[in-house]
Amino acid sequence: MVSNSNKNYHSLLNEGIRAVRDGNKNLAWSLLSQAAKMNPMDATPWLWLTETTEEVSEKIEYLESALAIDPQDFSARRSLAELKGKVVKVEEFSPDTIPHEDRGDEPAGAFPIETYLCPKCGANMQFDLHADAMMCHSCGYIHKPDDVSAADKEQYLDAVLRTRSGHRWAVTQQQMACGQCGAHSLWPPGQVEAECPYCGSNHLIESVDTEGLVDPQGIAVMQIDETTVLNNIKEWLGKGLTIPDDLIESVQRILLRPAYYPFWTFDGTLELNWSCEVNVGTANNPRWENRTGNQFEMFDDVLIPGLKSLSQKDLSKLGSFNLKDVIEFQSDFLAGWPTLTYNRSLAKASLLAREIVVRKIRPLLTQKVFPGQQKRDLRTGNINWSDMTFKHILLPVWIGNYTYNGIEHSVMVNGQTGVVAGDKPRDKVKTIGIIVSVIATIILLGMIAFLVVTSLM
Repeated sequence: MVSNSNKNYHSLLNEGIRAVRDGNKNLAWSLLSQAAKMNPMDATPWLWLTETTEEVSEKIEYLESALAIDPQDFSARRSLAELKGKVVKVEEFSPDTIPHEDRGDEPAGAFPIETYLCPKCGANMQFDLHADAMMCHSCGYIHKPDDVSAADKEQYLDAVLRTRSGHRWAVTQQQMACGQCGAHSLWPPGQVEAECPYCGSNHLIESVDTEGLVDPQGIAVMQIDETTVLNNIKEWLGKGLTIPDDLIESVQRILLRPAYYPFWTFDGTLELNWSCEVNVGTANNPRWENRTGNQFEMFDDVLIPGLKSLSQKDLSKLGSFNLKDVIEFQSDFLAGWPTLTYNRSLAKASLLAREIVVRKIRPLLTQKVFPGQQKRDLRTGNINWSDMTFKHILLPVWIGNYTYNGIEHSVMVNGQTGVVAGDKPRDKVKTIGIIVSVIATIILLGMIAFLVVTSLM
């Protein structure tokens, strides 16, 4: 059973949030302050208290109180960073105000064009995972990227959807399209690459310009080299009850292609309207009354693939990426490493993120609405979204393929953690044997249960 104090707390909290949205800041401050005292382990009242004042010092005080309770609350950290001037500023613009002849110029503050040539011998340089620096394997010259911080800078979704802010690094790059799979990849000007990083095809053609691309704000540097990837794949191939006995010996060659893949991450708050009937009587003598209300939820780091061909199911098989290890983007990290560009737009990705958030929250609504009381006919209504921000980040992935008995199979490896996903051939005899064994076990257990019940009658 839920205690009366817990019910009172949620009542105060919801009434305080409603007062904020109604513009009654004095009432909201009173209710939320009481809620904060009643439940000192919940950061939510402190977060909403920031909406009851225009004083920056008070907002910072409330946010710091929230972070003292939950240091991992990214919404509080993001808001605090904004107040201290650390959030990326977005300037609105009208496309009609930009003279056509100026659009080809490099925007102010853009990254310089990187060719990744060694300043000593002129050979191509590559970011070396073990040296954690750009390295020339011809003469040994090393260039270490500047120190970078965690990529906690967010951009507000509604603002960026109608601006060009942040479209800087990408316009300096050469975009290539694969004639086989259609994937687009970015390369430094003048760098020629024979294979598509996604499918391995060598049919690459120069694509459209990159002026409309949103720059990455963060990158998770590749942690797994090719030798480790191969070892992980071989270990993965050897696991499974139905794999052929000669699988590992028969796979002579595994073709691997590393690349940085585009992803979107989203944070924000939603207000979900609901209605239901609540039993205000007893279990033996129920009395149902209609109730309506709003449920407020915050979410952060909802990860959406930037490539349409990479599904959420594929993403889940790769395991979790360490998004806390994402650092501020620098083009030096891409030296010698291909980068795929997104074909799922920011707008489409934000809609998909909202679907995922709602799909996750709705099943939990029964526990959060009048907890401990009997309910029926719980329905959800309008959804209001606020404070939605996003990041465009690059995450490392290895894609490969191998052949067994003339059939090609694909495999993917998480470039951060080394987790392997893909498809493996199955031995038909082993598969049938396991199915028969399972059926026989079920029948045997059923017979034993029948005999036990019969003997007790």
